[in-house]
Amino acid sequence: MRSEDLVREVEQFLYREARLLDDRRFHEWLTLFTDDISYRMTGRGNRYPRSSKAIAILDPERYAADEAAQDDELALFDETKESLSARIARLDTGMAWAEDPPSRTRHFVANVEVEAGHIDDEITVYSNFLVYRSRAETEQDFYVGSRRDILRRVEGAWKIAQRRLVLDQNVLTAKNISVFF
Repeated sequence: MRSEDLVREVEQFLYREARLLDDRRFHEWLTLFTDDISYRMTGRGNRYPRSSKAIAILDPERYAADEAAQDDELALFDETKESLSARIARLDTGMAWAEDPPSRTRHFVANVEVEAGHIDDEITVYSNFLVYRSRAETEQDFYVGSRRDILRRVEGAWKIAQRRLVLDQNVLTAKNISVFF
């Protein structure tokens, strides 16, 4: 397959995923994931690069090249297929107060880049996202960030095997994060 065709196929996959989320078709959305999915969202911190002369720090470990939280640091989401399924099941009960009334969302995916994966039948996909959420009469939230997905071919179809989201905001003003990304 030509690389342009692969990129287009991946974009269509991501656009379909966004449409499923915006249409609140969460059970169908869940089928886009492998059984061993790792779905993790972190934020960004204010870290000082090694070249910073703004402050003097006695502990060089406080400097960091990457301001995104690392795998051993606190995550906003650290989900498996089981926990994603439980969140969806909770929405079905009518007892998910953060989603009563339900949020209206619009998911935007952009700047899609595709790279070969580390193993056969996998690719790494980088993209940026913007999620607009409105709820009730006055609640509005924007979530902006980047994603790194590992897509795996399973029985001829792409499935998400890993999703790493980095939220650009380091202070959230939303009352909750009850939507999916």
